[in-house]
Amino acid sequence: MNYKITPPKSAIQTEVALPASKSISNRALMLRALCRGSLPALKNVAECDDTSAMESALGTTEEYVNIGAAGTAMRFMTAYFATCEGRTTLLDGSERMRRRPIKILVDALRSCGARISYTGEEGYPPLRIEGCRMHAQSVSISGSVSSQYISAILMIAPVIGCSRIEFTGDVVSLPYIKMTLAMMRGMGVDCTLEGNVVKIAPNSSYKPIEMTVESDWSAASYWYEMAALLPSSCILLQGLEHESVQGDSAVAHLMAGFGVKTDYRPGRVILTSIPSAEGIVEMDLSENPDLAQTIVVTACLAGRHFVISGLKTLKIKETDRIEALRAELRKLGYVVSVCGDVSLEWHGERCEPVSSPHIATYADHRMAMAFAPAAIQFPGLVVDDAEVVSKSYPRFWNHLEGCGFKIERV
Repeated sequence: MNYKITPPKSAIQTEVALPASKSISNRALMLRALCRGSLPALKNVAECDDTSAMESALGTTEEYVNIGAAGTAMRFMTAYFATCEGRTTLLDGSERMRRRPIKILVDALRSCGARISYTGEEGYPPLRIEGCRMHAQSVSISGSVSSQYISAILMIAPVIGCSRIEFTGDVVSLPYIKMTLAMMRGMGVDCTLEGNVVKIAPNSSYKPIEMTVESDWSAASYWYEMAALLPSSCILLQGLEHESVQGDSAVAHLMAGFGVKTDYRPGRVILTSIPSAEGIVEMDLSENPDLAQTIVVTACLAGRHFVISGLKTLKIKETDRIEALRAELRKLGYVVSVCGDVSLEWHGERCEPVSSPHIATYADHRMAMAFAPAAIQFPGLVVDDAEVVSKSYPRFWNHLEGCGFKIERV
């Protein structure tokens, strides 16, 4: 379904109940399963496609498990099923998932004794996983492609007796690794990060505790974008905490330069206008790649020239997000340059916008949500395959309607 978007006639004054964090939810589900006995209570689990894929995979006894487009589930469940002694699993996904590399994780798991084979192209899903007793005192894994590989290894480490995990290369998305470690510590595992090495105390094990998932800072980024483009707005976002394990809480600092002030209150934040900074925007988003689409689109619409680096992981996400951004921004008249597949630049180059633009979403939820606020400057903008937001934020369009946007199904 395609959605035609007409912006509100005035600034936004609204309160939004954000979805729960799928990053925390998926880790919590994995850690909960690794308790292998009494299961801890888990409250406020994300209601979205990715987390549903995790829950379904963990709950089934079938041999064939298809996790669809859920990249986190593919990486985490590969590690989990490898530890399930006596169980054979064929782990598959969508066509796009079959083109997303997983060799780095598989090789690391094999070094720990895992029995994993490829049933299709070498290095890519589907995977045949024969669960077995795994063991390794130490393991080395590249951190230069995806932090999810590392998180998958980290979470099973106490189960297989691994006490040392070393990351090689330039580690990307470090906040997600720190999130994993914080949650492991919360469940009783004594683990420390020293440089590129995680050390886990011998005989550490998971202890079932009750967990409540906080709201999603990544979802909050789209409301920051709207506050930046409608500067007299006041937006209250429920469920966010100042001291958060989510790396994307950095959006509060990053969007201050676009004129959005964040006031922290217990269990919520309030977004209001402040004077916007001037000059070129220079950011390294290697630790916050999921904010890239929001920030790039905001910068273009705000007329702020930019050099945004640290984007190499965007090529292996739900789509090639670098190319997708370049192509869709051109429809709006912004000629963005791609520099070596690791950065995007814009110095004011323009072209003629497409009449009545349709934004392609490439089966990528973040493309839909990052471009939706562009309707503020391009009324009647159409977002194609708009329901793709169900991957992380199913009520996104309802929330937009609730604050004055008109959403027409076309």
